[in-house]
Amino acid sequence: MDVDATVEKLRAQCLSRGASGVQGLARFFRRLDRDKSRSLDAGELQRGLAELGLVLDAAEAEGVCRRWDRDGSGTLDLEEFLRALRPPMSQAREAVIAAAFAKLDRSGDGVVTVDDLRGVYSGRAHPKVRSGERTEEEVLRRFLDNFDSSEKDGQVTLAEFQDYYSGVSASVDTDEEFVAMMTSAWQL
Repeated sequence: MDVDATVEKLRAQCLSRGASGVQGLARFFRRLDRDKSRSLDAGELQRGLAELGLVLDAAEAEGVCRRWDRDGSGTLDLEEFLRALRPPMSQAREAVIAAAFAKLDRSGDGVVTVDDLRGVYSGRAHPKVRSGERTEEEVLRRFLDNFDSSEKDGQVTLAEFQDYYSGVSASVDTDEEFVAMMTSAWQL
């Protein structure tokens, strides 16, 4: 069995579980992670796929693991697992995500920072800023962290922004609905 066919079968299984696909995948990942290491080795992946009716031999499970393992750790973390299973996005979806990113990236350097956000949004009306519990800077940084990868460095790249929205995209049926949602949310 080739790795791409395995991914397609697993993706189909997960998406057939409905809009809670990504959250469901995260729960499934945690269940497979028997040693609670927050990552899956080839054996854990093989057992989990077998539960879904996708029987792989050890070499095939190793191949899938290697294909998805982006950081070279030899195991899959949750982010790698989810990224591998998200369906590819259409051009229309990619275009509206790029347009939202461009609106946020005021400096045009390909990275969104708190300074970029300050030019687009004001955090002054946020309830926790008004109560004095947080500064405007903290509120904007927390907002930015939603789109950041696992290393929260205060900088969001287009790839990280697309990654975030590919998760959202998986639960929106049509391009029209997705584009309308993005256009409204980001006032494009």
